[in-house]
Amino acid sequence: MRRVTGRGRVLTVGVFVVACGLALPGTASAYGPGEGQGSQKPAPSGNSDGKGEISATAGAVVYDTSNNGSGQSAGPVTSTTTWTPPACYYAPKYSPAALKAYLEPIWEAESTGSQWDLEQRNKYEDGGKDPGTYKDFNKEKTGKGYWWDSYVTKGREGDPGALDCDKPIFWVDNGDPPPADIGNAVTPKILAELAYNEIRVPGTKVTLAPAGTTKVNLPTWAWLDGAAFKPVSVTASVPALGISATTTAKPVSLKIEPGTADAQTYPASGVCQINNGRIGEPYAKGKAHQTPPCGVKYLRSSGDGTYPLKATITWKIHWTGSDGTGDNLPDGTFGATQNVTVQEIQAVNR
Repeated sequence: MRRVTGRGRVLTVGVFVVACGLALPGTASAYGPGEGQGSQKPAPSGNSDGKGEISATAGAVVYDTSNNGSGQSAGPVTSTTTWTPPACYYAPKYSPAALKAYLEPIWEAESTGSQWDLEQRNKYEDGGKDPGTYKDFNKEKTGKGYWWDSYVTKGREGDPGALDCDKPIFWVDNGDPPPADIGNAVTPKILAELAYNEIRVPGTKVTLAPAGTTKVNLPTWAWLDGAAFKPVSVTASVPALGISATTTAKPVSLKIEPGTADAQTYPASGVCQINNGRIGEPYAKGKAHQTPPCGVKYLRSSGDGTYPLKATITWKIHWTGSDGTGDNLPDGTFGATQNVTVQEIQAVNR
């Protein structure tokens, strides 16, 4: 599908011809049939370094997820602010031959009007004399640069911001920066933000003790498997440009929300700090009436139902780029809800 966004500009969304694929030396193909502009298909995978899977899921950007969180309960983090990764970005997409194979069928279909087609032919095929025009799709520069185009970030296809990257396809010589008026041109920082979107962290179902049904006014200990909660990271790169960024998420705290106002959390804030990889403390026999470092005490029975206890981990997120840059990104959270049955303590009269 192509969206005409104004005279001289066409935004291509969700359409890609496999013959137009950008060859990235030494990597898996960055996209396959039907991909491009953010259209995602199951990615090819390989084991290039013997350490884990490298997947290509977003056009010219390749993601190494070998150090990411895994498991059926793993999921993406949600920013604690209104910030989100960019909905679209610009990166290399076509060689001269690939751009020709992409545009000529569009012109031949005459779906955009003869005047439009004539202007585009002059820009990319028959020009070369005037600024901003090219001869034969820059064929004489094959191997010396790439045609850049916009991509839509995975999962943001319906986002209005995905339409912001509406610049016409443009050429960039190897080693040169993209034009100054191109916003969201791929950089290590942009790659770090895209990698944020790919971060997956372990599930947050906590272990409670006493196990099973808990009792009114009895402290319930809560903890998570510390071995599962360690830093995770994703590296995003553009091999054609030799740039990359690694985004790392580190767990820092667990927040417990009992699911009812008739409860008391430990500590009072409900936020259990993570120290030395430990999240709470496992319950041991004989501690039933002690105050847990992380837990909850229910003050009222759940009756015939349950209380929805929610456990949420906060992750500090930082990135480092191949050019030596780096910074923090907004904290991310990931949580899950589990049902807790609370009963009254039964007194025994003798």
